[in-house]
Amino acid sequence: MTSADTATTAGPDRGDGSTAGRRVVARGLFTGTSPVANEALYAVMEKGSASRTRTGLHLERGAHADMNTFFGRFPASYWQRWTTASSVTVTVTVATSAHLRLVLWASDIGSHRRIVDATEVVGDETVEMTAPLTAFADGGAMWLSFQAIDGTARITDIAWSVETAEAPRPVSIAICTHNRVRHCAETVAALASDPDALSVVDAIWVVDQGDTPVEEHPLFDRVRGELGDTLHYLRQANLGGAGGFSRGMYEAAQRTPHGDVVLMDDDILCEPETVLRLAAFAAMTSGPSIVGAQMLFLHNPTHLLATAEKVDLVSLRRGVTDDRYVQQNKNMLKKISDRRAEAQYNGWWTCLIPAEVITTIGMPLPVFFQWDDVEYGLRAARAGIPTVTLPGAGVWHADFYWKDVDGFGHYFATRNGLITAALEPGFAPDAVAKEMGRAIARSIVSLQYGLAHTQLRALEDFLAGPSILDDGGAAALREINAERRAYADTQVVPVSAIGPSVPIRRAAPPPKPGWEDAVLAKRTVAHARGRLIRGPVAISYEDAQWWHVGQFDHVFVTDASQHGCRERRYDRDTARQLSERLVRISLRLRREAPGVAAAYRDAMPTLTSVDNWARLYGIDAPVD
Repeated sequence: MTSADTATTAGPDRGDGSTAGRRVVARGLFTGTSPVANEALYAVMEKGSASRTRTGLHLERGAHADMNTFFGRFPASYWQRWTTASSVTVTVTVATSAHLRLVLWASDIGSHRRIVDATEVVGDETVEMTAPLTAFADGGAMWLSFQAIDGTARITDIAWSVETAEAPRPVSIAICTHNRVRHCAETVAALASDPDALSVVDAIWVVDQGDTPVEEHPLFDRVRGELGDTLHYLRQANLGGAGGFSRGMYEAAQRTPHGDVVLMDDDILCEPETVLRLAAFAAMTSGPSIVGAQMLFLHNPTHLLATAEKVDLVSLRRGVTDDRYVQQNKNMLKKISDRRAEAQYNGWWTCLIPAEVITTIGMPLPVFFQWDDVEYGLRAARAGIPTVTLPGAGVWHADFYWKDVDGFGHYFATRNGLITAALEPGFAPDAVAKEMGRAIARSIVSLQYGLAHTQLRALEDFLAGPSILDDGGAAALREINAERRAYADTQVVPVSAIGPSVPIRRAAPPPKPGWEDAVLAKRTVAHARGRLIRGPVAISYEDAQWWHVGQFDHVFVTDASQHGCRERRYDRDTARQLSERLVRISLRLRREAPGVAAAYRDAMPTLTSVDNWARLYGIDAPVD
């Protein structure tokens, strides 16, 4: 339909293109704010040539462009499932020297395409096309395509909008940072670079827990002047990601008690449009909902890393999925899934939480680092509050596979994963103990004695009960770092430490399916008897599987960061001590975990209270 067929009552412009009675929920963009953001994630040229700006596309004669792309699509299935919107209108401003063919497309669960509407534009015109949100229950999206038929054409100011009688909700952004000064400054600068997206933002809270103040960086100082009273900078003691994000939630709730807060990592490559889309979607959901962004790889920016994540509370693995249609580590230039996917939680690289959710379920747990976002999403679900990972709302984040699991963070991942599992109905201590025993035994036969200690310490501290969280995790951080230094295999050394004659050993074949435990038992017996292949040998990170490394007594393993390597040496006494400790803690976990889980559940109201967090921040809680 054209604008004549879909007239609506216009009202005052609110800055983001919205008017009274309508809200812009997504813009059609053609480039990102950084050269790293591949232009094909916004629009692709099917034929001919074009030039583009962020909000405009100039087509040469005969050129054909399509917006069936990561950022170009409107996620119709998600809007039908989760929001009160009954239709969506897309508005396009066109200036052409001849004819432009404009098509509104839609897809379904099977990625079959259909034309919703089409028109030919002659001269200059603003076109509106409206489509009902009634044919996307299981999947599907909408997008535009353009063809300059016999002359040049310029397309600008694409806006997807919906009808709403609700006033815009205040939106705050909370950025937690710790010694990533330049990255944090660049993230704030990216937000400031897009005034239209920023028009929905009431406040930006930067919570700095690092040793070097972000406010001293020249870029941050410049952007601070541009943002004025919108930007708030706070410094506090290091309480980890949980403490930084919670402080942003706390401050936002004090300023705008009925608003939304977008939690955002400091080291992302930010697409400001994502904030606009999250805020608009959350404002239209049929009930309070956590709405999160997808994560793209920073080093491989056309690939999607994480979306619609779920968790395994027995193996304590995050980011898993039981849906083969959920795209993870896939190239978004090749295919975008049309199936609607369900999420259990969304990572806090960029995630919106409404004030009503905080009022209903409380603040995050003071777990310092790791699993705070998972636990919060699961807790919300128990209260009937869904988490939605919104396609087309995305940021780029440092690729996880460049980070080695053998670090202090593994302590928090294990301890906090256990706490999260214990809070969920159906907690199964015997199954968890079996999985943890298997994981730690693999660390021991891999000669990762420091990692095994880290995991064991996490289990021991979990069993200590809720008091372990009294200080928000600061003491645990100091202690685990100090304890890990006693194990040489935790230290990264230069690759040059590998002697020139040390041979490289490629990965041995993996155990046959169902034989993993038998092979682990065999490796454990070999270590107990000292019957290992003499080293040293060098093994790449990707080849460093436990069944392979466990054959040798002296190994240099490349670190995941590729900045160096770790030297692992067999030590019979250390292996025996860790194994005996594992047996003891496994028995304790089976015996004590049910009572410990009850203690954590009983402590939740106190742990997640505003008063508790105010105490940790060292400030006075507000008086009701």
